[in-house]
Amino acid sequence: MSTNSGETINVTIKVWRQDGPSDKGHFETYEQSVTTDASFLEMLDLLNESLNEQGGEPIVFESDCREGICGTCGVMINGRAHGPQKATATCQLHMREFKDGDEIVVEPFRAAGFPVIRDLAVDRSPLDRIIEAGGYISVNTGAASDANLTPVPKDAADKAFDAAACIGCGACVAACPNSAAQLFTSAKIGHLALLPQGQAERWSRTEDMVEVMEEFFGSCTNHGECHEACPKEISLDFIAFMNRDYVKAKVKNRALSGQA
Repeated sequence: MSTNSGETINVTIKVWRQDGPSDKGHFETYEQSVTTDASFLEMLDLLNESLNEQGGEPIVFESDCREGICGTCGVMINGRAHGPQKATATCQLHMREFKDGDEIVVEPFRAAGFPVIRDLAVDRSPLDRIIEAGGYISVNTGAASDANLTPVPKDAADKAFDAAACIGCGACVAACPNSAAQLFTSAKIGHLALLPQGQAERWSRTEDMVEVMEEFFGSCTNHGECHEACPKEISLDFIAFMNRDYVKAKVKNRALSGQA
């Protein structure tokens, strides 16, 4: 049950501390007073101020926009990616979701593809490798055209917009028992594949991005945890869309290369 807005609560914060990828790591426990109006990251800021004043080492965590857009803030809170509030990034989570006396366990995302850099910060660069493999349109389009010059069916536009809402936080990977990245990859493939501008490289893009994904991450076995953890609630339908296109891509790309 949430507390009333503006109330001051005392919480126990159990935080994962790790000096680097090769360090074993351990939990450290802190006590913190905070108003329920504060965001979760503001609470960590206050805790770091206290650690600085005491001559301790501040907790390393990532954040940038603090508006649920950039995706850098993701951590595990009480075993859940981004915390207890559905469709919410860590930076959008407020302390009103907790109550006085709670113990809050904060960990980095746990996945082989996301090695810990320090404390709560992880290396998400494998997601960048997937994007580099084809998550863009390289056709020379010339000068910007009028917005309505290329007709796009509303249904396709809506679905493409839904897929493009992915912020690349990696919560889907952290929540998946297989550490799979199918939801992220399918969202990035899907939003381009649904639009006319993305058709020229559709098949090469799909094959390249999926195969890079498989270098770093596990396989999807339809647990659905990725959708539940996603702060933008990306649909599992995009995974089915990607799988269908991947099968087609293998046939079409072989035919184009003269191997069929």
